[in-house]
Parts: sequence; structure tokens; C-alpha cells
Amino acid sequence: MTTGGNAALVRRLEGSTRATLLELIFDVVFVAALALISTMLTEERSWSGGAKVLLMLTAIWWTWSLTATTTEFYDPQQRPIQAVLMIAMVGSVGMAVALPMVTIGHLLLFVISYVGTHVSRCIILVVALHRQRHQTARERATRFLFWFTVSGVFWVAGALSNRPNWWLWTIAITIDLVASAARYPTPRLGQVPIAQYKRITGHLGERYQQFVILALGDIVLLPTLQVSRGNLEFLRVVALLCAFATMLLLWQIYVFRASELLRAAEAKAHRPVRLAPYTHLVLLAGVVATAASFELVVHHPTGTTPVRWLMLIIGGPALFVLGRVLLALLVSWVVPWRRVAWQLAPLLVLPWAGGWPPLLVAAVVALALAAHIFVPGGDRETTPGLDTRRFDNA
Repeated sequence: MTTGGNAALVRRLEGSTRATLLELIFDVVFVAALALISTMLTEERSWSGGAKVLLMLTAIWWTWSLTATTTEFYDPQQRPIQAVLMIAMVGSVGMAVALPMVTIGHLLLFVISYVGTHVSRCIILVVALHRQRHQTARERATRFLFWFTVSGVFWVAGALSNRPNWWLWTIAITIDLVASAARYPTPRLGQVPIAQYKRITGHLGERYQQFVILALGDIVLLPTLQVSRGNLEFLRVVALLCAFATMLLLWQIYVFRASELLRAAEAKAHRPVRLAPYTHLVLLAGVVATAASFELVVHHPTGTTPVRWLMLIIGGPALFVLGRVLLALLVSWVVPWRRVAWQLAPLLVLPWAGGWPPLLVAAVVALALAAHIFVPGGDRETTPGLDTRRFDNA
């Protein structure tokens, strides 16, 4: 139910932490963009091309992350915040449409979608909070507006030629990431006070989990589309089943005790909350690479495995595990080394894996993920502010 006006625009700490239906629709739109990113990654033939795809992924993720943070600090039942969500959805569609063509044209569509989403959100918040006379929250939104205007100059400048200026876009996304890490230091206003990062509810942790779980579905979606378009061969079906098993294993790695880690971060310190977007970016990079790898494996399960495919098949799950370890490390400062070692095991076969069928390499990685989960280990993760717990599947 939408509440009219700007009353109680700032979220109450005792309010509901459940995501609204509009927020869930917002997630689905962004997951579709992630699927396109994975498809782009399968078509890249160079490291520089992969870096460009990573830049696009970072821009899409940053849009989702800051919009989710907005619904954490402000009530998503209020009309201004619902307008922010709808604009972000339109922006994500614009970015997704421009993705496959971003190296040959339609550059301004991507830039306008990205910059327009962030600047529009800030302007809506500044105006609504000014009318409400909520000075602290208005100053926070003003800091965001200042820095997205600064980075927006580089985004737009990088799109004003026939080809994208990737160096200017790299500077732009770096400004966005560094400004956030530095708490948006702004002339005359200073940085966002640390106390504001401590004013959070369980809503934000739930939003991160919901998005990661939806994103994991791309690991099955892309190879399913591949199978549906071609012959229903036995090995292609086996590759699809391997993708499904890998998705479930990654889900288990992330979800098990993840909610406790996020609650501990929310209850105890501002640093894990501020750095959660960065750790989840690593997680999503792993999801995108894994989805891209299975699109390739299902398309060509036999024969030899090119080096580029090896990097996706082995590197995707490894990135996901790394992101999960970083998430735990921010809270507990303990790394489950025995379990992480299992994910390094596929690296031992790299000298020979190039001559193996892609499906066999994917199966070896899936076995390493299974060992990561099911083989007993002696490592512990301690969540500050909670009872000491054993994170058996961390």
C-alpha cells in the first residue's frame, strides 16, 4: 500500500524489514541485465574485452546496490521512494538494451540510463527531504548528488565519440566506488557520519540475499536456453544437469549462515555494511562467469577446452567462493582455509585440462564445490555480537 505525501519518508527502525513487491520486481529486471552480461562474456576473445564486461557489470551492480540502500534508509511504501525504484527499473532496461551494442554505438543510451538513474534518485530525495525538513537525510542525499554529478561528467565525456572512451569510463566508475568507500566527502558538508551507517535494519541483509539467489538462477537459465535451441543430445543434457548441480552448490555456500553473518554485521559495526557492495560484486562476478561458462559447455561439451573457457569454468566458482570468504572475513576475521583449499584443487589440473572436454572440467569443479561443503573441516568463523558458532559450510 502506498502512503501519500512525504510523511515518515525515513524508514522507522521498528518497521517491517520485508521487501515490497515493487522491490522484488526491481530485482528481476536487474537479473535480466546480468544474463545479458554473461552472454557478452562468452563472446569476448581478449582480456581487455573481459575487463570491459566487468566495467559494465560493476555499473549495473552499483545501480542496484545504491537503490537497495535507498530502500533501507527510506520507506519503500512512500511515493517518492517508489518513484526512485521505477526510475531505476527504467534505467536498468536502458543499460541492458545498450549492453550488446555498447562497443559499436548507442553509447549515450547506456550513460544516460546509468547517470540519469543516480542523479534522478538524488534529486528526488533532496526535494522530498527538503519539504519534510529532514536536514540530516537531505545532506546525505546532497553528498550523493555531488559525487554522481562529478562522475557523470566522465561518463558523458566518454560517450561523446563514435567509440566508447574506456579510460574515461574507468575513471568514472572508480570515482563512484572510491567516493562511496570514503563516505562521500563533500565541500562544506564533509563525509557521511559513521553513525548513519549503524542505523540499519535487517532489510538490507535480506535484500542482498534475495538478489544473489535470483542471480544464481542465470547459471541454469542460459544453458537451458542453449539446450532448447539445439539438438537434445545426451551430453548437452548432462552439462545442463551439471550446471544445475553447480548452482545448488553455490547456493549452499552462500546461504548457509549468511543471514547470521549479515545480522552480525548490522548489529556490530558499520564497516561490513559499507563494504558489503564490494564483496557482493565479487560474488556476482563469479555468478556471471559461471553462467557464461555453462552456456559454452552446453553448446560444446566435447573436444578440447580453450584457455578462455578454462578461466570461466574454473574462475567463476572460485570468484564466488572468494566473495563468500570476504563476506565472512569482514565480520569474523577468520578464513576457513581447509574448505577454501578444495576450491583451489581444480587449479592443479590446469596443465592438462586444456586437452580435456569442457564437460569434464566443469564436473571436476563441481566435485571441488561439493567437497568444499561436505568434507568436514576444523575452521571456525566467529560472528561478533553473537554466540560463537561453527560455520561448517562457510
